[in-house]
Amino acid sequence: MCSLDGDVCVVTGACGFLGKTLIRMLLDQEKNLSEIRLVDINIKEELMQSLEESRGNIKLSALEGDIRDSDFVRKACRGATVVFHIAAIIDVTDAIEPSEIYGVNVKGTQNLLEASVQENVASFIYTSSLEVMGPNMEGEPVVNGNEDMVYRTHLKSSYSKTKKEAEDQTLGYDGHALPNGGRLATCALRPMYIYGEDCRFLLNHMENGVRNGDVLYRMSLREAKVNPVYVGNVAAAHLQAARCLRDPERREQVSGKFYFVSDDTPHVSYSDFNYVVMSPLGFGIQDRMVVPLRLFYVVCLLWEMACLILRPFRRVVPPINRQLLTLLNTPFTFSYDKAKRELGYTPKYTWQQARSNTTRWLAQELPKQREKIFAK
Repeated sequence: MCSLDGDVCVVTGACGFLGKTLIRMLLDQEKNLSEIRLVDINIKEELMQSLEESRGNIKLSALEGDIRDSDFVRKACRGATVVFHIAAIIDVTDAIEPSEIYGVNVKGTQNLLEASVQENVASFIYTSSLEVMGPNMEGEPVVNGNEDMVYRTHLKSSYSKTKKEAEDQTLGYDGHALPNGGRLATCALRPMYIYGEDCRFLLNHMENGVRNGDVLYRMSLREAKVNPVYVGNVAAAHLQAARCLRDPERREQVSGKFYFVSDDTPHVSYSDFNYVVMSPLGFGIQDRMVVPLRLFYVVCLLWEMACLILRPFRRVVPPINRQLLTLLNTPFTFSYDKAKRELGYTPKYTWQQARSNTTRWLAQELPKQREKIFAK
């Protein structure tokens, strides 16, 4: 497998959950990189300092700016060889204005693709999402799905719609002619629900559990199994994709395609996964949902209708909507066999390592959560 020796890597969303993990993996495994450019709206000095001791001879550049700014994006891509496009607005409750999500997720991606062509970038890896697949509003399940399956997708949320549009943009740019005579190669990775250190969703669930007397809320039926994926393994898949696009023998096989990314994390419901990683810290979990699922859908519908009526006067966002409730209660699992076969991806971290790392991090965060809650 090709290495990325001499490459200049652009990582958007560099200060985010996945971005930081990928950058650390690049520094650890690709010692002969020329440069890594950290692109984000705000880059903290502490992050740069934490990376300093492991950078070796690799140049680290912090580029603060908005990917909706085409001039900034073009400067970020100038002289680069590979772009890892991770930056996105993630919004599962439709709390953010659709125009804002569209601007970042779609227009920002378009800017990066155009800049990649203008600046002769050879490879572009896009971080997509499982939500570009569904589940649909009928809650049709998928068990061990793959890239070739047919599924009746009906995307409702701004997040899922914009991620799908951006993924389509990315794959549509594959093979685009570059000014230097080369061609841009692109691919997209669709991770499952990503967990691990710095996962804000896990922190939110833990905070709610603390408020509920160290008992986690059950928002998912036990049988609604999904297969979460550890952040370190998602980063490993990105690195493998970049290596494949660098390899002349594998570039044609991989470019223009999307791949599901999962690992060997056990298939459980979202709620039961929270319990698995937090039970060593003394958390319990509700035995059943407080409101029966069918009634919960009715409650969500009434919430949504009330918010719609109020919208001309005030924007109110319900804490949960029918789309999110469907997501949490639909069996939806996917195989990583194609990524294994074509990208050469294998999980870098076992389930035992991933769980241990995640629980250890949560244990460090728990006292901060308690202090924040009980100090009020």
